[in-house]
Amino acid sequence: MLETNSPAHDTTLTAAARTPVYRARGLTKVYGTGTAEVRALAGVDLDLYPGELIVLLGPSGSGKTTLLNQLGGLDLPTDGELKYRDLDLTQADEAQLTRFRRDSVGFIFQFYNLIPSLTARENVALITEIARDPMLPEQALEMVNLGARLDHFPAQLSGGEQQRVAIARAIAKRPEVLLCDEPTGALDVKTGIVVLEAIERANRELGTLTVIITHNAVMADMADRVIHFSDGRVHDYQRNVRRAAASSLKW
Repeated sequence: MLETNSPAHDTTLTAAARTPVYRARGLTKVYGTGTAEVRALAGVDLDLYPGELIVLLGPSGSGKTTLLNQLGGLDLPTDGELKYRDLDLTQADEAQLTRFRRDSVGFIFQFYNLIPSLTARENVALITEIARDPMLPEQALEMVNLGARLDHFPAQLSGGEQQRVAIARAIAKRPEVLLCDEPTGALDVKTGIVVLEAIERANRELGTLTVIITHNAVMADMADRVIHFSDGRVHDYQRNVRRAAASSLKW
């Protein structure tokens, strides 16, 4: 069951008095100048809360990936406010951004970016060796149902299995935030559903704020909120009342 609301008047998320993980106000990103100027973000106001599973929808060029890059500290806004907890990402220096990305954010992209010469376990261990409070690589791979494939190399795994290794690598450091850019874009529909279920399980069991860009309709039913982008702005969003009721048991 999806319920459409205006972002400016939503009270359901703030009723529990939770502090946002992210707070964006007037977030703007401009590329180029003059006649070549492109406004990738044109004044985004958005609060994202602990443990939410958010889906970003919108046509190509609507600003979804630009927003995801801002949330992950991979790019900086041209104007506006963007805070992660007490850290002002618009004012952070490179050392602060590096710590933020290393300690707080897990990234999942369309392409798996696994090292071919390393096994699934070893690919995940690359992250756990530098994380503050990681789970064991075996634990992370078990969470995505790859416990039987620990010592397989990427070439011995299907595309869906490789993407689940990438998910295990991202969640193994127990990040507060998981950012996913078209994680099923290179997969068929059936395999994509398996991958999305792995992401949903990580969100549910680890309480990780999860933001996903996807065109897979199944993900909308799994999400707490579906946020629609158009022309660099939040056009509207839908809140999944059924999922919200189940998720409230976590808090």
